[in-house]
Amino acid sequence: SSSSACSCSSLPDSPQSQTKTRMEKIFGFKKEDLSSWESLVTLLNRPTDPACLGIFRCLFGLLMAIDVTQERGLSHLDYKYLDGAPVCRFPLFNFLQPLPLDWMYLVYLVLFLGSLGIMLGCFYRLSCLLFISTYWYIFFLDKTTWNNHSYLYGLIGFQLTLMDGNRYWSIDGLRRPSIRNAHVPLWNYTLLRTQIFIVYFIAGIKKLDADWVEGYSMSYLAHHWLFDPFKWVLCIIEPPSLLVVHGGGLILDLTAGYLLFFDATRPYAFFFVSYFHCMNSQLFSIGMFSYTMLATSPLFCYPDWPRRFFDRFPSFLKAVLPLTSAEPQRSTSCVYQGDQTSSGERQQAPAAPKAPKLRLRHKLRAIFTILYIAEQFFMPYSHFITQGYNNWTNGLYGYSWDMMVHSRSHQHVKVTYKDGKTGEIGYLNPGVFTQSRRWKDHGDMLKQYATCLSHFLPRYNISEPEIYFDIWVSINERFQQRIFDPRVDIVKAEWSPFRPNPWLMPLLVDLSPWRTKFQEIEGSLDNQTEIVFIADFPGLHLENFVSEDLGNTSIHVLQGNLNVEIVEEKKNYTVKPGEQIKVPAGAYHKVYTVSDDPSCYMYVYVNTTEAALQENFTKLYELQERVRNGTETEPLPPELQPLVAADDDEGAEVNATDPIVKLFLKRQRRMKEVKKRREAGVLERLERFAVKKYYTIRRGFLMTAIAMRNLAVGLPPLEQLTREVEFANMKGPQAEAAPDERLKDEETCDGVGSVFMETEFIEPADFVFNSSLQ
Repeated sequence: SSSSACSCSSLPDSPQSQTKTRMEKIFGFKKEDLSSWESLVTLLNRPTDPACLGIFRCLFGLLMAIDVTQERGLSHLDYKYLDGAPVCRFPLFNFLQPLPLDWMYLVYLVLFLGSLGIMLGCFYRLSCLLFISTYWYIFFLDKTTWNNHSYLYGLIGFQLTLMDGNRYWSIDGLRRPSIRNAHVPLWNYTLLRTQIFIVYFIAGIKKLDADWVEGYSMSYLAHHWLFDPFKWVLCIIEPPSLLVVHGGGLILDLTAGYLLFFDATRPYAFFFVSYFHCMNSQLFSIGMFSYTMLATSPLFCYPDWPRRFFDRFPSFLKAVLPLTSAEPQRSTSCVYQGDQTSSGERQQAPAAPKAPKLRLRHKLRAIFTILYIAEQFFMPYSHFITQGYNNWTNGLYGYSWDMMVHSRSHQHVKVTYKDGKTGEIGYLNPGVFTQSRRWKDHGDMLKQYATCLSHFLPRYNISEPEIYFDIWVSINERFQQRIFDPRVDIVKAEWSPFRPNPWLMPLLVDLSPWRTKFQEIEGSLDNQTEIVFIADFPGLHLENFVSEDLGNTSIHVLQGNLNVEIVEEKKNYTVKPGEQIKVPAGAYHKVYTVSDDPSCYMYVYVNTTEAALQENFTKLYELQERVRNGTETEPLPPELQPLVAADDDEGAEVNATDPIVKLFLKRQRRMKEVKKRREAGVLERLERFAVKKYYTIRRGFLMTAIAMRNLAVGLPPLEQLTREVEFANMKGPQAEAAPDERLKDEETCDGVGSVFMETEFIEPADFVFNSSLQ
């Protein structure tokens, strides 16, 4: 329950410290400390230096204050909650609903003030209560934003509420000298260290999954520039997916907690863990998580490290720095071993040490520590209880620490409604009435979404609506397959948090070995040919529309028997393994699985429109190069003159009458801007980052101020409110001039096609019915 870093936190006792056993030097406690319940309680309440806990409290509060405007969403709260608009939401408990928008701003303000109070150690216990009450309310309000690190923030906030985190470098310490620089019990460190150990270790255990070990979970990460150094350090030619991403991630998670635990390995753990989190901060949009984990690493050091660290600073700064030399004072929260006599008695001849006096609060804290640690080890494996939340993966993503073990891609989503009275059938744009896309993977959210749709659709003259979902998903590079039964009306379907979902389709794990074949097939294709792998169940069929851009689309059967119906031709074709059939573009077709076992097939297609566009772009680029080099002798026709004008004035908008030339120049302009941003120096990048964050935070606080004014004195005239919101929405010149963030990685032309019609997500205000499949 403690590392050797705890050993120096005991009350000074020179004879004892000079005769420490080997176990005590390594683990920070003796075997006798675990020999009885009283000894264990005494150990967990051992007086410990408060310095490390105080520094962590300050860092955690700072990061959470920043997080309020970032991942918690203060800066775009009005877009998130859409006050008064018909929106489908996904709370943990259906009775939880967001407050009116101005009151939600108040909730976030309380969350921010709680974070600030934790950082400063000001009214510490109250600040912690304000933080965790509002944080968990926001957390439970929206399951679509759940993730492991958001769950971790709530756990740490809860732990700090029960700890004596304001004993060091806090405003409370200045107000109350009795607690300033006072000892804290060892269980404060034990809880935090064990929690971080669990985050690493359980994440490593979950990565023993076959998909991770075989390199299918995060293979796309290997193409990121951050992994380029590994290619020459490890002499790797191919992308370092299996060895670095999957192997390195597995080993680090399994060992980080242990390496941080011991003195001899801690420096190496600091290096690898810090490098790992710095990489994650660049690879993923995960807010403050990387920095929070960096802030937890010093918890494994000796608790007095801040005193030694800040003691190296110049003396004129020590007035504002934490204490460096003062000995921690006694605290009623701790149990002091054999020190129950007065100072006069201590000067007499040494006697046998008295047993420490254990109070009820000491025993209760020890019980809580043990129960909490046991519960945290149990929670990641509690999915046999909450079976309704299990889909292809166990439980809601957020408390299992299965970080990045599963990656999904969605190829096809169809939402069908049926009028319960008239029998009329139509199709909805997927994502209507909601801003989230996460409902597609979770049965509990799909049930909530269908129920919500059934309440909204009667407004559009659809009585007693039935809702059917046909959702195709690939997990960890498997076949695209259905995740839920498309024949089940989800509005009336049964769902319970404690029973398996009866309309969940099984993951076809027997077909997983095909992934090796996928790689071989994809490697044999040229750059213009795309491929999608499909698996389906007997008795079901896929209804699909091939875009007119895809002029050469065919279905190749890998396993099972298919019946392909060309809807317009009213013809059916039987296709067996090894055979193929061409399907027409700009038309619907249906693919029936008629074999007794699941079928496997693949769409092979070429985006002919894209290929022609790319060919035209190549010709325009060659012509532009000849003009630049002076080798083009023929005068350019009027429609191609913009190619020259673009070189003369790169910053000006060029008017092009030819749509292909216009698109070509638009793409060039984007590519130049992207290249300029990528090649920017460190100072320019920092400036761009700071400006972006400034305006993001600025908007959050200005909108909060408007909301607080509205609550205090009421709404102003609409014209005034409009001006205030426009002022809050103001962005810096760099942000206004910057290209869309989606273009950062644009290396090819716009409009790459897919064999399926792309899923469209729209705002609730734009709700329309779509008669065609989506």
